Amino acid sequence: MSHLAAALAGGLAMNGLAAQAFAQETSFDKLANLPFAEGRPTKETAQTLRDELLFQRATQTYLWALPLINTLGMQVGSEKHFGAGYNVLPIWKQRLDAKTLVTTPNSDLLYAMSYVDLGKDGPLVMDAPPMLQGILLDYWQRPIPVDGGKFFGDVGLFGPDAGKGGKFLILPPGYKGEVPQGHFVYRSGTNNVFIFLRGFYEDPKNLTPADAHLEKTRIYPLNGETGAKAMKFPDASGIQVNMLPMSDGSAFEQLKRLVDSEGNNLAGPDWLGMLAAIGIVKGQPFTPDAHSREILERAAKTGYKMSRVIGFEEKVSGNSYRMYSDRRWVNPFPDGTPANPTGTLNLAWENVAGTYPYLDLDARIWMFTNYYSISPGMVSKSPGAAAMYVIAFTDSEGTPLVGGSSYRLNLPANIPARLFWSVTLYEAENASGLANGQPFPSLGSKDKPAQNADGSTEIFLGPQAPEGKRGNWRATVPGRGYFAIIRLYGPTEAAIDKSWKPGDVEKLK
Repeated sequence: MSHLAAALAGGLAMNGLAAQAFAQETSFDKLANLPFAEGRPTKETAQTLRDELLFQRATQTYLWALPLINTLGMQVGSEKHFGAGYNVLPIWKQRLDAKTLVTTPNSDLLYAMSYVDLGKDGPLVMDAPPMLQGILLDYWQRPIPVDGGKFFGDVGLFGPDAGKGGKFLILPPGYKGEVPQGHFVYRSGTNNVFIFLRGFYEDPKNLTPADAHLEKTRIYPLNGETGAKAMKFPDASGIQVNMLPMSDGSAFEQLKRLVDSEGNNLAGPDWLGMLAAIGIVKGQPFTPDAHSREILERAAKTGYKMSRVIGFEEKVSGNSYRMYSDRRWVNPFPDGTPANPTGTLNLAWENVAGTYPYLDLDARIWMFTNYYSISPGMVSKSPGAAAMYVIAFTDSEGTPLVGGSSYRLNLPANIPARLFWSVTLYEAENASGLANGQPFPSLGSKDKPAQNADGSTEIFLGPQAPEGKRGNWRATVPGRGYFAIIRLYGPTEAAIDKSWKPGDVEKLK
């Protein structure tokens, strides 16, 4: 009987596996085996394949356009609440908390973000005060090159002004007009430009000086400063605003708006052709019928979910993102060197290591499903400059981090960050700051957590604070997965050469 029971159990298990494999197989075979009659598709077959073709094209377009969709999500959410125009610069004056839904924000700096259209307003000047850290990006979130060839995108501390401030002239694609003296000249690849500024504060209990400093920024048309609109600096802190990448059919409507604004600035003939194949053509109406809209809606949802699959991988396009051989921490440029901080990729996400460059599509998807904005200054491997980002999706055993479990993270003594360090928790669902009931989802050097006798710092993560450890604890929420990022601002040599490395996130028994 025992042999019979074992055989039956084994047979049932095999049947379950076979049924699962069959279900997987038929999900693809259904299309491959659609009937043809006398060498031609039947009416039903033709309709099914037309729908599938639209779905596939739209899904792949979504994934290809993810950097644009990321930027557009921020713009649409921001302008809905704070207004639009070159003169509108929302500032998170009380820091950025979990009410602002945006991918992996930093709660330990002040943010200011604006979206301008050079096609509408012409060349624009940003007059920036000293000691900012900012980036000027086109709508693909590629750092905008600066005349002279040495700088890309960076403004302020890592830009051509070296933190002294100045006038930054942003020119539209193909600009042939006069370029006045006394400006740092940025030539954008798209008419639409994303302006991203960061402000530093000394005391988290007194943010007024940092707010006032950011409000010294001025943006106005070239040769039109006297008649420019007055700047507005709405306070974005504490406001429920969704600035995440769109994951529904509205993504295609926003892409249509961008195509109308950009034309062939946006892409080459192949991808403009793909956009046209789903109905998006510059100057032509985008009016899909109800049936097509339903397909586009499902394509956007599927594309977003596919991006989330790629976004949690530790190995992308055959390259391991693991920073240390004996740790689970990852970074998109784990093998970067001071001479070549981004390794085999450039900041347009092209692989330039082989005989010819090509777009590393999965690497770009990995980036823009969870993060936004990048520049040479941000990824610099120069000691004391820029920042290092160390990301954990799992615990030490490779199991995804979950809100119902408790963990400990050990940061060895002498954390190698000249400016500050922090640990921040993000929602697995959408990469926004973890809404955990605490004021901010981050904990770092500015919070002055307790150190151990050996100088190390232990951070505790879980639904309840360990006894006596509340000052070193960040709350998590049962039923909600999350991931963690260590930020080292102004990383020192020990971070860059990896002689200092954090412990893994260890699950407590």
